[in-house]
Amino acid sequence: MSSENLTRLNKYLSEAGYCSRRKADELIDQGRVTINGTVPEMGTKVSPEDVVRVDDVVIDSRKKKNVYLAFNKPVGIVCTTNPEEKKNIVDYINFPTRIFPVGRLDKPSEGLIIMTDDGDIVNKILRARNNHEKEYIVTVNRLINTDFIERMGNGIPILDTVTKKCEVEQLSKYSFRIILTQGLNRQIRRMCEYLGYEVVKLKRIRIMNIKLDVPVGKYRDITPEELETLDKLTGDSTKTEEASLPPKEKKHSQTSSDRNQKFVENRKKRKPSSGNQRSGNRNRGSKS
Repeated sequence: MSSENLTRLNKYLSEAGYCSRRKADELIDQGRVTINGTVPEMGTKVSPEDVVRVDDVVIDSRKKKNVYLAFNKPVGIVCTTNPEEKKNIVDYINFPTRIFPVGRLDKPSEGLIIMTDDGDIVNKILRARNNHEKEYIVTVNRLINTDFIERMGNGIPILDTVTKKCEVEQLSKYSFRIILTQGLNRQIRRMCEYLGYEVVKLKRIRIMNIKLDVPVGKYRDITPEELETLDKLTGDSTKTEEASLPPKEKKHSQTSSDRNQKFVENRKKRKPSSGNQRSGNRNRGSKS
């Protein structure tokens, strides 16, 4: 059979909507998955004719229509799929099939977040180097002046870097609009804190071409026209489901290109030695 008709087992389970690829790897490793009655090795590929079971339950991966939602997250809801978090976004929405958030919007913030079951689109949207715009309306605790607006727009030193230049517009004495192309942790709040301001309210109103137009706590389907534009805007992005992982899982997950790049950089830093180099490179794929 042509390799074009074969799918890696973890991807098969993910596309079936059963679980994430990472969780699928865990199930395979635990011996809970079978292909035609046989426990497979990690990395095994399956064909459309194969019968895949998890705990003796048949999993059908026939392609379903992906879900794409524009959700208006309320304050207090946490953007995680972790069921141990009582106020997690998945339980709040209570959608009938497995979906996950694209990126994050911190607990005290509200506004637009995309929910989907399409792992391939996640990192395409999140990759900052693609300059994907995210627009926010922010209210602070002190009067805003021209100096504040200019400094916010020209870059603020936070998290051992300087934020990229961005568009900032004053809307009232205490509020402003800001468009970011970065996704640093609590970026807007940290930028404001650096200038001596505290964020009172933060609301995301746009992600690229998707605009917030539903009440707080509600969602709508993203339209085919919006999806088509979204696909064009993310056309040069890399596809990967890694970005949908929770932070703790991300920390230990890298693409092969990331690992290779880090390995090359580490090799350049090392001095040549006559010893066995393999022992020194065992951990080249892990983050410090």
